[in-house]
Amino acid sequence: MQATETNSGRAMYFGTGRRKAAIARVRLVPGSGQLIVNGKPGDLYFQFNANYLGAIKAPLETLGMENDYDILVTAEGGGLTGQSDAVRLGVARALCQLDPNNRPPLKIEGYLTRDPRAKERKKYGLHKARKAPQYSKR
Repeated sequence: MQATETNSGRAMYFGTGRRKAAIARVRLVPGSGQLIVNGKPGDLYFQFNANYLGAIKAPLETLGMENDYDILVTAEGGGLTGQSDAVRLGVARALCQLDPNNRPPLKIEGYLTRDPRAKERKKYGLHKARKAPQYSKR
């Protein structure tokens, strides 16, 4: 995906992140470093949880750009943990689009790797994916 120009002439960079059942469409716009998720301030959306907010800004901090770009996110599906990890992947992918030289440091930190773990499906004859009915000897 290519960077596009906004109405004000500023470049915008896109990245999509996925984790568990969550999908986050991320846009990086030159700005002051604020995070907006689904029209709300990011700290309010992620309930002021330092782990979620730190994970989201980690790719920018690795490159020393935490106050250079605003992060605009549309997140859906899953819970806050999945969404925050999806946003982190989306931010990292958008930074790679911004400059291909950003890729090696982000790759070393593991920010460009999609976490493949997801909920295991329920099997018939079991209560959950692996929980079996109680065993009765007689």
